[in-house]
Amino acid sequence: MKTVYLTSTALIAALATPAFADVKSDVLETYADIAAAGYSDSLTTAQALQTAVNALVADPSAEALQAAKEAWLKARVPYQQTEVYRFGNAIVDDWEGKVNAWPLDEGLIDYVDASYGGPSDENAFAALNVVANPAFTLSGKEVDASKITPALLSETLHEADGVEANVATGYHAIEFLLWGQDLNGHAAGAGNRPWTDYAAGDICTHDNCERRGQYLVAATDLLVSDLEWMTAQWADAGAARVGLTGNTDAGLAAILTGMGSLSYGEVAGERMRLGVMLNDPEEEHSCFADNTHNDHYYDGMGVQNVYLGEYVRIDGSLVSGPSLSDLVKAQDAALDVEMRSKLGGTMMSLGRIKTAAETGFAYDQMLERGNEAGEALVMGGVNGFIDQTRSIERVVKVLGLDGIAFEGSDSLDDPDAVFQ
Repeated sequence: MKTVYLTSTALIAALATPAFADVKSDVLETYADIAAAGYSDSLTTAQALQTAVNALVADPSAEALQAAKEAWLKARVPYQQTEVYRFGNAIVDDWEGKVNAWPLDEGLIDYVDASYGGPSDENAFAALNVVANPAFTLSGKEVDASKITPALLSETLHEADGVEANVATGYHAIEFLLWGQDLNGHAAGAGNRPWTDYAAGDICTHDNCERRGQYLVAATDLLVSDLEWMTAQWADAGAARVGLTGNTDAGLAAILTGMGSLSYGEVAGERMRLGVMLNDPEEEHSCFADNTHNDHYYDGMGVQNVYLGEYVRIDGSLVSGPSLSDLVKAQDAALDVEMRSKLGGTMMSLGRIKTAAETGFAYDQMLERGNEAGEALVMGGVNGFIDQTRSIERVVKVLGLDGIAFEGSDSLDDPDAVFQ
């Protein structure tokens, strides 16, 4: 369906007339257009990362490693804004674990510090170290890993033995291969992998440099192909777009489920509140690169984008159209003002975290026990997300949508269970 772009005033008037009874479909088209643009931008930045990774492996240097790191950081900006498409869209939720699974037992992939430990009852392959082992036994089967390929990572290693922490693919596997472990605890500093981990000959550090490069290239190639697939699902005849727009109320429910679940259970709970409770720097979403402040910020922006029906692309252009905000305003103008205010308030809180991290107060430092200033910053974001979720629940009622359940988190719903 072609999106009909109306001004907010015109749309409100249209909603009151039978001739525009299908205006909800236009809101869904805007939502799908933003998804298509967001995943396309994610693909473009992943391709730039791929170019940087290939350059690093072909001709290793400190400068090439830094360029690959910067490309990874840029790639996270559009991708995090697409996370709001999870939960409500099964096609995204079923796929997301390939590209953004977290946390991970990095010892599955490469060398780790002695303090990391070895296999555990929870994960027998926590220290498998595929980079160092061209052959190994996995779940009773002999595996030939003499060449590290995308197929080996995605079909054999990812979530090996049914353990979710065996993350072999996606942004965070690549992040680990670029930065290495962050061994600073609550002190300043991210991972500090040397560029010589990719060097040839006598200057290769930590051994297996060629295989490490194979893994990095394979993981990045896989990320690009996964994003190519998802971008296609939101194209005009793509399965995600068609599935969303087939039923308007179900489509609106998908939007709100994504907004509420990402805001509440996923980010406020699992990614933020849990870290404050455990005071564990490993609870950072991007713990190797110390980029968690940006992860949270752009997740919040993604929620705001889909409510307002606006997305600023990486080239500066704007994708916009009839929005959920317009629908709510037509039913309850005060609630729309409230919703916009809550979203804005959350972004201000996340902005304070982002600014603090960028000026030397890293997110893992904020999580240290007894750090009152850090806890206040993180909990400002948590409370913002919780508060906006309450308004999202009101939007669900105002729009007459039933059967919507948001993801929860023990850290918010049953704190005592976290320590059991």
